[in-house]
Amino acid sequence: MSETLMKNLTSLICLFALTIHVNAKHHEKNDPMKPDADYAIQGEYAGKVESGKQLGVQVIALGDHKFRAVGHVGGLPGDGWDGSDKEEIEAVQADDGTVTFKGQKNTGIIKSGKLEVYSDGEKVGVLDRVVRKSPTLGQKPPKGAVVLFDGTNVDAWAKGRLGEDGTLIPRADSKQKFQSHQLHLEFMTPYKPKARGQGRGNSGVYMQGRYETQVLDSFGLKGKMNEAGGIYSIKDPDLNMCFPPLTWQTYDVDFIAAKYEDGKLVAHPRMTVKLNGVVVQRDIELPKSTTAAPVKPGPEPGFLYLQDHGNPVRYRNIWVVEK
Repeated sequence: MSETLMKNLTSLICLFALTIHVNAKHHEKNDPMKPDADYAIQGEYAGKVESGKQLGVQVIALGDHKFRAVGHVGGLPGDGWDGSDKEEIEAVQADDGTVTFKGQKNTGIIKSGKLEVYSDGEKVGVLDRVVRKSPTLGQKPPKGAVVLFDGTNVDAWAKGRLGEDGTLIPRADSKQKFQSHQLHLEFMTPYKPKARGQGRGNSGVYMQGRYETQVLDSFGLKGKMNEAGGIYSIKDPDLNMCFPPLTWQTYDVDFIAAKYEDGKLVAHPRMTVKLNGVVVQRDIELPKSTTAAPVKPGPEPGFLYLQDHGNPVRYRNIWVVEK
């Protein structure tokens, strides 16, 4: 091998090694299961202003130090919000680390973990950053429950992988099939600030493999049927109770199976859904199965199906109480 060829080959190897190193650092920086500096700003803020009104603000990270603030009068969703129109403002973090949201009348400034509220240039209140937890988080299965996943193995699943952290990685199909039942499960969506819409932590929980309650990082979004709490292709949630990504959240579902007589449908299935302990779907009739559901409508029981939609969504503490 000539000296020139050897030098060229050495340079190529060094360049290749540098590229791997840079790409590895880039991947680590954008690991969807790890927070970054923007994640410390994203979240929920709540408190009172001088008028005595309670305010709740949800701040969503959009990537590259950009944020959207969604303001709620009365408090946060599920904790005081009066249902009035929400105000949405976008902002970019300044060099000094502050994020300033300028509305038509009010201004909010995030610094040192708090959100200062100004009206006509005068400070009228300070909102604290709060971290809410579902009241059913970590709920133990009652006596007689069918435990599908407790973090130790995936024996109850025909498909599904056990993560190194003791979580369930979808796609996952339960071996046991169910008719009417109550379901408890916990899920975590990834942190993908630059993703939008259905690319932002997409999965789904299908009762009987037929009827989907959507899983998505829809923190601070409109609250649609294809977002968390929605019954996909059937109904929007009554309230968007989605918490920020990388937060363990809960679904508690009361499912009533369809009724058949002599092979004919006489009553559609129904379900009530709690997201993070709050009822977001109350006794909703399900006139059709979800598009692309693996099990077609029928009188037979069906398996619990946790959808893999190409996003690193994780599940834990899954159990069912049959009726």
